[in-house]
Amino acid sequence: MGMISEFKDFIAKGNAMDLAVGVIIGSAFGAIVSSLVSDVITPALLNPALKAAQVEDLAGLKTDGGILYGKFLAAVISFLVIAFVIFLMVKAINSMKKKEEAAPAAPSGPTQEQLLAEIRDLLKK
Repeated sequence: MGMISEFKDFIAKGNAMDLAVGVIIGSAFGAIVSSLVSDVITPALLNPALKAAQVEDLAGLKTDGGILYGKFLAAVISFLVIAFVIFLMVKAINSMKKKEEAAPAAPSGPTQEQLLAEIRDLLKK
């Protein structure tokens, strides 16, 4: 019974739950970013650039020894595009956070000391 209760305590801790939520959201976010890159950015930007360079089938390039350097190059380009898209998304989120933080705070009322001083002055009169 002791091991089961320890396991329940471990699962109920915030760190394990936060990690689980982070992994699930991360995989969903990864699917969104991959779709953005493969379905939007690659057809709109990358394919025309490869056609202009006369390298439509980048992944099919290989040497005489059978080394598929084209696949490696395609993976590197894909990584760079994904990293740049994530950079832009993080930058946009950070700028939204800065705008929220820069919003002026509501004017605060008098402090407790000021109120006590006013009461004291009123009592003196």
